[in-house]
Amino acid sequence: MPRFNLNWLYMLIAVMLLGLYLTNEGGGTSKNVSYDEFQQYVRNGYVNKVVAYDDNSVEAYIKAQHVKDVFQQDSNKVGRNPVITTDAPARESLETFLQTERQEEHFDGSVNYPKKSNYWNAILWNILPFVFLIGIWIFFMRRMSSGGGGAGGVFNVGKSKAQLFEKDGAVKVTFKDVAGLAEAKQEVEEIVEFLKEPQKYTDLGGKIPKGALLVGPPGTGKTLLAKAVAGEANVPFFSLSGSDFVEMFVGVGASRVRDLFRQAKEKSPCIIFIDEIDAVGRARGKAPAMGGNDERENTLNQLLTEMDGFGSNSGIIILAATNRVDVLDKALLRAGRFDRQIHVDLPDLNERKEVFGVHLRPIKIDDTVDIDLLARQTPGFSGADIANVCNEAALIAARHGKKFVGKQDFLDAVDRIIGGLEKRTKITTESERRTIAQHEAGHAGLSWLLEHANPLIKVTIVPRGRALGAAWYLPEERQITTKEQMLDEMCATLGGRAAEELFAGRISTGAMNDLERVTKQAYGMIAYLGMSDRLPNLCYYSNEEYAFSKPYSEKTAELIDEEVKRMVNEQYDRAKRILSEHKEQHAQLTQLLIEKEVIFAEDVERIFGKRPWASRSEEIMAAKEKKENPVVPIENLPQVEDSSLPQEKLDEEKDNE
Repeated sequence: MPRFNLNWLYMLIAVMLLGLYLTNEGGGTSKNVSYDEFQQYVRNGYVNKVVAYDDNSVEAYIKAQHVKDVFQQDSNKVGRNPVITTDAPARESLETFLQTERQEEHFDGSVNYPKKSNYWNAILWNILPFVFLIGIWIFFMRRMSSGGGGAGGVFNVGKSKAQLFEKDGAVKVTFKDVAGLAEAKQEVEEIVEFLKEPQKYTDLGGKIPKGALLVGPPGTGKTLLAKAVAGEANVPFFSLSGSDFVEMFVGVGASRVRDLFRQAKEKSPCIIFIDEIDAVGRARGKAPAMGGNDERENTLNQLLTEMDGFGSNSGIIILAATNRVDVLDKALLRAGRFDRQIHVDLPDLNERKEVFGVHLRPIKIDDTVDIDLLARQTPGFSGADIANVCNEAALIAARHGKKFVGKQDFLDAVDRIIGGLEKRTKITTESERRTIAQHEAGHAGLSWLLEHANPLIKVTIVPRGRALGAAWYLPEERQITTKEQMLDEMCATLGGRAAEELFAGRISTGAMNDLERVTKQAYGMIAYLGMSDRLPNLCYYSNEEYAFSKPYSEKTAELIDEEVKRMVNEQYDRAKRILSEHKEQHAQLTQLLIEKEVIFAEDVERIFGKRPWASRSEEIMAAKEKKENPVVPIENLPQVEDSSLPQEKLDEEKDNE
């Protein structure tokens, strides 16, 4: 037997209504006639009742014994109330005609003069409420009968909202589309290999890891890696966000976690990817709950149980991504749940070249584009930032009507993203322009003269965004930073305010951003990095999310403030001293800025002379071009003193070297 379907019932009801309409058992046949025919029927005595409406339309009901004379049909075929309709010239003439026929005894029926009824209103008030109720009933019945996990509605509120990607699905991203991130790719590629060839690892006694957590700053490619896993792994892939678990209903999050793992067990082996897991995985007990039942904690408890509880979830690997690993619960990070933490950091110089290579594929570029230069010009950029640079460069080239994207378009795109939109129409007085030029020349001069300051690229006094002027630097990509390097950077940052005081004789509000950066840097050096002579080797940093007290006393706070003032004032005096020694060069640089508005490192080198220190990035590039490590002569190696080896052994080791 075929299965019962509600659509059958709807079709049966529709057929019954249609049959009732066609048979018209309760009504009568209607016939439209002329006014003359109507008068003739009245004179013949066929009419039993007349209804005249205010729009001059007339309905006349025929007597049963005269139905055949009017309709040429038997009374059982025309219904109980057959009626003829016509239009009268006017109500007064109709009334006069009926009065005359009544006096002549041709008409003895009743006459009514009602207002014309609005059938649409009748339908709206009498039929539509039933249609609306039937529609709601059908909607809820379909919601109840649908069993899909992704369906919404009240009856499926506890279902998982994970998006399922089956084998050979719509995800076309592969590991070839992920540039850089060599170590992270190796980790996730191994997870894919676990699923493809588990025998290779289980033969040696190994177990498939239960979970891997992708950790890194925003825009570094964590979600892109997960997409690549979905495209490479030949297994079902569930994708959802951490916020999909929690809603306004109590118990929904835990129910969705259970439903997700139930579906995953049915599709095993498979991969579950939870993006932004910090939305549900925050440490328990720290957030002050408003009520006695914290929905987020219940969801996390259920997730912990499903990942590593008494139940068996073999063949299910969980990938998760977050940029706030410090707020996650420790039970979530332990081995057995997330066995691996894969750090996805900002790309370095070589990785940025690879990322540019990926994003430049669909863009029409000319021969002037140098990927090495672009990689050096974008330190600290994430993969998403580099994609934005390439797209912005293409838009700039299209705006100028070019057929290809050139080097200058990419440089303009970097300036646009870092500094903001160029505003050449902003009105500035000559005095303001000179003050801005002196300020930016102070930055440029000090960054050129200080050994550890960031190398200069270009300086401009054209307003960008909220800044009236800007200086572009090429920060060195250091793994560690010394105190001397940080002090030189602080001194160069204070060069703008120092130049204003020295050469303009007054200070302005233009140094607010510089002072903010310097103050934060000084507090970090003293309170966190222990770089103070009076507070050495102490760190007062606390990563607790809800810390309501400082980890030091009021006396120590006063000492920190004094040390910050001393450090900033020392670097400010140092900046003024260096600028005073190079007063003429600063004046030339200021005048050049006023005339050209934009100057480059070559102009600064022509005024101040060649910079005697090579930057670390230049050293790295030079070493890469040589493709060899610097060789240290053996006589320059440190001599071994007080060694326990005999002298003959030392001589032999030296000869071998």
